[in-house]
Amino acid sequence: MMDINYITIIGLLAGTCTIISFLPQVIKTAKTKKTKDISLAMYAVLAVGLFMWVIYGVLLNSYPIILANSVSFILAVTILVLKIRYG
Repeated sequence: MMDINYITIIGLLAGTCTIISFLPQVIKTAKTKKTKDISLAMYAVLAVGLFMWVIYGVLLNSYPIILANSVSFILAVTILVLKIRYG
């Protein structure tokens, strides 16, 4: 069971901000299909980093780290796929 304390709440809030920050780019890219100004290298490295954060969170058994970085990873990979598709 997850122990909810102020540290967990801070982690969940930080993760929520991180997730929300990806949404405008994902929505805009999906709607316009324009990816010219999106850096493929940046999103590739970001996706790898987010995946490593997920592994780190699993090793620490930290739900805020796992949750936030899993969703962020999915969103970053979505942008990568759109970039490759519409490049």
